[in-house]
Amino acid sequence: MDQSNVELLYEPIDKLTESLQQSTNQTYLDSLITTMEAVFNASLPEELDESIKQNLPAIPDASAYEIEDIRKAVQMATLKGMKGATQEQHLMTPEAIALFVGYLASKVTEGREHIRLFDPASGTGNLLTTVTEQLEKLEAVFASEVDPTLIRLAALNANLQQKEIEFFHQDSLGPFLLDPVDLVVSDLPVGYYPDDIQADDFELKADEGHSYSHHLFIEQSIKYTKAGGYLIFVIPEFLFDSDQSDKLHAYLQEQVHIVGVLQLPETVFKSEKNHKSIMILQKKGPDTTAVKQPLLAQVPSFKNTRAMSDILSQINSWFSENMTK
Repeated sequence: MDQSNVELLYEPIDKLTESLQQSTNQTYLDSLITTMEAVFNASLPEELDESIKQNLPAIPDASAYEIEDIRKAVQMATLKGMKGATQEQHLMTPEAIALFVGYLASKVTEGREHIRLFDPASGTGNLLTTVTEQLEKLEAVFASEVDPTLIRLAALNANLQQKEIEFFHQDSLGPFLLDPVDLVVSDLPVGYYPDDIQADDFELKADEGHSYSHHLFIEQSIKYTKAGGYLIFVIPEFLFDSDQSDKLHAYLQEQVHIVGVLQLPETVFKSEKNHKSIMILQKKGPDTTAVKQPLLAQVPSFKNTRAMSDILSQINSWFSENMTK
């Protein structure tokens, strides 16, 4: 069977990364950073010991591949590096979900001439770069990530895909030097936020104890969105069932219109506690009105092409009937 272009590029990336890992005693992900730098610059880093360089396989040539092939090959290598070494909430957004978020992003921004896009929890950048592939009229793209390894992977990922993205390497719940954007997309980090002093600046801080980081990320994202702008979050299914959900619900009622909630197929997630949905919001403004009937849907298995075709047809009809440009 013929190999796909993704596999043809992934194999030499993986081979070089494994060789670097063995030679330098680094993790696979750190070695992947060196590989991606080598692919981008078409040469190994100067600081690498000459004795190591002599025994390494050839640097893959990415210039012969399409942007989408590069993204997927890097994604495969990143997933391999994350396997067993990454906490559940730090895992990469599954490909099918990232594509679906991109589709929804294209629907809510349809007709807009200039789009400023932001992901405040960008991780390796896979969700963000997948979404950018489906958006026209992109004026600027921004991303924030606190983890030094993930943000280096994300920046190199963007470089290899020839995408211009401005990265903030900081705590994403701190202040940004960023003008409000038209669209936020994010796979929300789930858990407790350890910095109670920083959390004190948020309306959605906990009354006592640590605040939920996923609540604070929602508030932070709304803060940096223009009036009338949209936010698309991948959310934990239990978002509105927690002990602090009343406060979250009241805050959302005040700040945004809930455009829709789509329950993702269980088959995408390893366990029941990790099930997620997609929530679409619009920040309230002088020219905005609530939709008469929010988009509520159960997304079928992404592998069921007939059912997916049906649900996409229904979603397209809903947007035609309910979204005024």
